[in-house]
Amino acid sequence: MNSDQPRARLRLDAALDGLAATFRGMTAHPDEHNCECHWGSADELAQLKVPDTELDPDLLQRTWQAIDWSDHASVLRRILPQFATSLVSGPVEPSFGMERAGLSFALGHWQQWPAEQAAAVREFLQAWWAHTLTDPDPAVPAYEVLVLGAEASATLSPWLNTWSALRAPVSDQHLAEAAAHWEYDLLGDQLPWDAWENEEEIRAELTAWLVRHAPARLRAHGVSEELLHRIRLLGVTGLERWEDPHWPGHRY
Repeated sequence: MNSDQPRARLRLDAALDGLAATFRGMTAHPDEHNCECHWGSADELAQLKVPDTELDPDLLQRTWQAIDWSDHASVLRRILPQFATSLVSGPVEPSFGMERAGLSFALGHWQQWPAEQAAAVREFLQAWWAHTLTDPDPAVPAYEVLVLGAEASATLSPWLNTWSALRAPVSDQHLAEAAAHWEYDLLGDQLPWDAWENEEEIRAELTAWLVRHAPARLRAHGVSEELLHRIRLLGVTGLERWEDPHWPGHRY
C-alpha cells in the first residue's frame, strides 16, 4: 500500500468533520426562493431553511446545480457538509462535467467568507485532492477532481503543483489516465472542460505543465510510445505539429 494513502485518508476524514462542525446550524436565507416549475416545491425549499437535516439525493443535486439563488453563499453553506461527502463518495454526477460542481463553490464566493469558514472549505478541497492522488482506485478520477478544484478556486496552479510534488506510482498512474483523457482536446488547442472564466489561460497552463512534467513520469510508468508522442506534440505548434510523422490524425 502507498504509505501516503492512510495519512491522506485521515486528513480527508478530518476535513469532512471540519466542514460538519464549521457549518453546523447553517440555513438558506429566510427569504430565499426558487421557481417551483424548474427547481422544486415549496416544501423542498423549506427544507433548506431548517439546519442539519439530510436532503434526499435528488433534492441535494437540484440545489447545488441551481445557479439562480438570490443568496448562493447561504444555500451552499447549508448543504456543504452533505455535498462534500457526496462528492468524495462518488454519487454526484454533474450533467455537464465536474466544472459544474466547481461552479457551485465559485458562485458562493467561499474565499470571501469568514476566515474559519474559508479555511474549512480550502482544507476540504486540498485534502480531497491529496487523497485522490494517493488512492489507486478513487471514486472520482483525478482529472475530474482537478477540474472541480480549479473551477472552485479560480486557479489551476496549486493543484498542479501538488501533483508535481507527489512522485509515486499511484499519482503517475493518475497522470497517465489524465494525459490519455486530455490529449485529444489539447492537441486541438481546446481545454478538455468548459471553464467558466480564463479558459485560454488555463489551457495554456495545463499544456505547458504536461509538456514539462509528464514525459519522464509517463515513460517511467510504461505508457505507450503513441501517448508519449502525443504529449510531445503539445509542445509543437503550427504546421510542425500537423505534419509531424507521429500526428495521430485527429479531426476537429
